[in-house]
Amino acid sequence: MGDAGDVKADRIVFVTVGTTSFDALVRVVDTPEVKQELFSKGYTHLLIQMGRGSYIPTKSSGDDGCLAVDYFTFSSSIADNLRSASLVISHAATFVYFGQVINLGFEKTQVQGAYFETLKLGKPLIVVVNEDLMDNHQSELAEELAERKHLFCAHPQTLLHTIKDMSLETLIPYHPGDARPVAKLINRFLGFPDD
Repeated sequence: MGDAGDVKADRIVFVTVGTTSFDALVRVVDTPEVKQELFSKGYTHLLIQMGRGSYIPTKSSGDDGCLAVDYFTFSSSIADNLRSASLVISHAATFVYFGQVINLGFEKTQVQGAYFETLKLGKPLIVVVNEDLMDNHQSELAEELAERKHLFCAHPQTLLHTIKDMSLETLIPYHPGDARPVAKLINRFLGFPDD
């Protein structure tokens, strides 16, 4: 039996699709090719939050020298999963509301969701665009953040290639901008008093 220095630390890949169904993402992370590529990059566990999807991933204990795989549908909070992850693969959906301006040139004033929470935590992130939902705002924002090197952007059909090519050292930490000046201007315009 080896000493404690021989124990390999868990390196968790957390995949989240939110409250929607994104079977294309769950299906692709469950392929032997993606799991093998993640394992070859030193990841030990794959945890998939599959939402309302109907595709059921294959569980694995990881005892056979491969990635351990587990999944769940929903949780009251994924904050602990995001914090414990070494890599996050997230759907690209965002929630938009007034409050914090992100200096990206978009009209939206605040973007929240799993991937912005991941960026705030300083975790490496691959955002996967679900082309079956809504319009291309998901792709637009994700591609802009990828161009700025805050994250990697993929589609289900390009995820394996993205994982193979990703170099975490190239990522630049994301720092949200100060929204107070713009929020103050909007409040004045709407006739609300200054706070």
